[in-house]
Amino acid sequence: MHAPAELLQGHCVSLRRWRAGDAGTLYRVVSASIEHLAPWLSFVRDGFTELDAQRFIERNRLEWADGTSYGYAIVTGGDSDGEVVGGEVIGSCGLMARIGPGGLEVGYWLHPGHTGAGLATQAIGLLADEAFRIGADRVEIHHDEANARSAAMPRRLGFAEVARRPNPEPLSPAEVGIDVIWRRCRV
Repeated sequence: MHAPAELLQGHCVSLRRWRAGDAGTLYRVVSASIEHLAPWLSFVRDGFTELDAQRFIERNRLEWADGTSYGYAIVTGGDSDGEVVGGEVIGSCGLMARIGPGGLEVGYWLHPGHTGAGLATQAIGLLADEAFRIGADRVEIHHDEANARSAAMPRRLGFAEVARRPNPEPLSPAEVGIDVIWRRCRV
């Protein structure tokens, strides 16, 4: 597989690779979203500090370089000469090479003030399209069985539920410990 584009454009959102200078923005968006994210995401279970944000940005840089993960800021607004203009960072998403050869898993979260408007669906659609463009033969979304909102997204994007299995990771407060796996294959 090839590396994905660093900027992906949609109608209402753009995805841009996280940058070294984004740690403060990431910290603010995650901090404002802790209550919304904590039931589902273990990385905020004990809070989220400025140091956590800096580590995330650095880890993203390293993982992008070694091809294990490609993280993006989800940004509102349009573009001009390949740069998102007037955009506000409202979440994060990424492609992760952790489901075996030829496959990429999608992960995502959105600030609660921007949910329910189709922005995450558009962002994940952009990611799935990019995954196939760079050579993936399948894209998967995994979420806890109790997370009904996360289940709606893959359905809207044409993914099929392919499995349910116990989650070996430590659980967040709202999780029941059963992962639902959705898959879309290259056509």
